[in-house]
Order: sequence, then C-alpha cells, then structure tokens
Amino acid sequence: MDAIHQILITIAVAFLLIVLLWPKWGLLPRQRRTRQYAERIQIEDTLKHIHSREMEAQQATLQSIAGVLQTSTNHAGDILSKMEAAGLLNYEEERLKLTPKGEGAALHILRAHRLWERYLADETGFGEAEWHNLAEEREHFLSAEEIDLLSERLGHPTHDPHGDPIPDATGEFVSHGGKPLPSFETGKRLRIVHVEDEPGMIYAQLVAEALYPGMQVQIIEKSRERIRFWADGDEHILAPIVAHNISVIPEPDEKTDSTALSCQTLACLDLGEQGVVVGISPACRGAERRRLFDLGVLQGAAVRAEYRSPSGDPTAYRIRGALIALRKEQADYIFIEKASKVSHERA
Repeated sequence: MDAIHQILITIAVAFLLIVLLWPKWGLLPRQRRTRQYAERIQIEDTLKHIHSREMEAQQATLQSIAGVLQTSTNHAGDILSKMEAAGLLNYEEERLKLTPKGEGAALHILRAHRLWERYLADETGFGEAEWHNLAEEREHFLSAEEIDLLSERLGHPTHDPHGDPIPDATGEFVSHGGKPLPSFETGKRLRIVHVEDEPGMIYAQLVAEALYPGMQVQIIEKSRERIRFWADGDEHILAPIVAHNISVIPEPDEKTDSTALSCQTLACLDLGEQGVVVGISPACRGAERRRLFDLGVLQGAAVRAEYRSPSGDPTAYRIRGALIALRKEQADYIFIEKASKVSHERA
C-alpha cells in the first residue's frame, strides 16, 4: 500500500505542477500574462493622457496620471519608471515629455480609439453614451494593419463623431480649430466642430440636448449663470461650464438672425415644394443612416414633398424617380437647400 500511496502522491504532485506551470494553460503563466496585459493597458492609457495634456499645453502630473489609472501615486510612479526605461518618456526640467517613440505609440492608440468610435457611430446601433467606453476597450487590441483597414472601410475619416481629429498612418491630423462656445459674443453665426466627451456627466447632458458637430448655432443671451442659444432652429440653455465643452468656429456673416438657422431640413418642405439634398445630420447613425442612402437620399439629389398622411405624418417624398415615406423625425435628419415651389403637374 505504501508503494501505491507514493505513486498516487507523485501523480498528484505532477498534475499540480502541470496545472500551475504549464506554459500555455498553467495558472501561474496565465496570471503573469494577465498582469502584463493590465500593465500594457495602463502604459497606453498613460501615453494618451500625457499626449492629451501636451496638446492642451498643460502638464501631466503624477497625481493626474494616478487619477486616470484609478490607482495610487506609488503605482503610477512605477508605471512611469517602466515607461522611461522603455524609452517612451523623459523628464525635462521636471516635466514629463514623450519621446518620439512614446508620441508614436500614443498616436497609434488615439487613432485606434477615434476610428473605432467612428465605426460605432456610422456602422452600428450603439448609442452615443456607449461609444467612448466601447472604444476604450477595443483600442488596445487593434494592430496597425487592422487600423489601416478600418480607416479604409470608413473612407479615411479625419474626425471622430465628437469632432476630435483622427491621426493618419503617419501621425498627421487636422485640428478642428474651434474655440469654446462661451468665448463668442451674442449674435455671431457659429458652427459646432467638437463636443467633448469627458467628463461623462457633462457629456451626458450634451447628448440629452442632442448637440453634435455640424450644427449651426447662434448665441442669443450670455450671463454668468447661463448661455442661451439656437442650434439648428431649437433653443438650448446651458450653464457656462457645460457650454465650455462645445467648440465652435465662426460661419460666414451673410445671415445673422436666428431664423437663418431653422427650416433647412426636408421636414420643412410644404407639399409641392422642392429642394436639393446637401447632407445628412451626424445625429443619424448606423442602420438608419445606411437606409437613407439605400433609399437614394444622397448629396445633390432633388427631392419634393408629394403627399402627406391625413394625420400629418408620415410624408411621401419623390426622390430619384421613386416615392419614399418618411416620418418627420427622419426627414429632420436630411439637410436641404430649398428650391422654388413647383406644381405637381410640372413635376
């Protein structure tokens, strides 16, 4: 029996060693890979944070990095030491500065993140509030080749759905050039070019207000307590600290009254009235946006309001030789330039 027990003990020990140490499936190698993966994510998140601060002419600090990583300053210091040893950053006059290698790695992660947000916005049904967190998860898994293929599939976009610039394969990007909305005076005709998606609480309020890049705006009242403005014909009231997360650029001054910012969508056409499609709102996403394209709603297409339901909604529009029925909320996504009113007989 002693010999049998010894054999069983030997087998049990061998099995335990296999479970713990087997290179591919063992618990210890898996734990080591998990730690390495978690550390790589923290390094990449730190790269993004330092690059973002550099672009804003601000200084990343040990405390700000610990906040981003949601860890202690001691652990954040260890991460910075490893990044310095890997040649990703230097200390210049007690300031954190990315090396060319570090900047290239940061731009890779930024490109992956912003392209994935663009993909989520244009190709899926995920809501705006989900884009950032989903892209945060996916950005760490995309290779340079996969990012290039994604960019090609999306038509090489220059900005993500929030208006943030997307670096190209060489690291070059086009700045949106906007300034915070509260920095402009009342009456000026403006266009939104960027909606900041952090912090999440403020972004959620901007999403609830249905504000997005491409909208024309005009400030009609400014005070220390609030900013009141038109955005594509709708009135909005925001606290200045919230409005500061909206970046805008001036528009040409041909029209300066608020009525110039309204009734420029397909829903504004009266029966028998005609227009030309000039674009689709960025607020129209995913499957719904693709459906409009499939229906022939393309830039330059002539469209006319033909019939309206007795209830007032939906309306039938003639476009590219076909009749399509759209609800008002769908027609409001389609930007047009109005033409002269024409009769059914002349159409």
